[in-house]
Amino acid sequence: MPNIATVLREEVLRLARKEIRKQTSVLRKASAQYRRDIAAVKRQVSDLQRKVTPLQKQVLKTVVSQPAESDEEHVRFRAQGLRSQRKRLGLSAANYGRLVGVTGQTIYSWEQGTSRPRKPQVARIASLRHLGKRDAQSRLEQLAGKSRKKSR
Repeated sequence: MPNIATVLREEVLRLARKEIRKQTSVLRKASAQYRRDIAAVKRQVSDLQRKVTPLQKQVLKTVVSQPAESDEEHVRFRAQGLRSQRKRLGLSAANYGRLVGVTGQTIYSWEQGTSRPRKPQVARIASLRHLGKRDAQSRLEQLAGKSRKKSR
């Protein structure tokens, strides 16, 4: 015959477990709903980032490659002018080349007069004429951000 204390103890434990289940079920359901909501928000953010990335690329291409429309036909190139513009902006040849879309070695050869830029490159150089140091640095940072995203 079971001891009455043992039976009573088992009954109290059973009732306590039942109460605990009731109390925690509400929290468990709320927690599951929060996880679903977080997952949905993450999916939305991911979708929006996928939509924004091509738009950013398009905007940067139009801003960087957009020459001054009125001066496009009458743009001239001088090696000394390129050198002084690069020095005024405080950029290395490599960084200036990234803004124009060429290598630093190409910038050096243009400055030395051993080669000349093509028309689209002259137009890009002309579009950089009105930049200040801060604008040039911000464009370089944008280009660096794009290249980091591509490498991932």
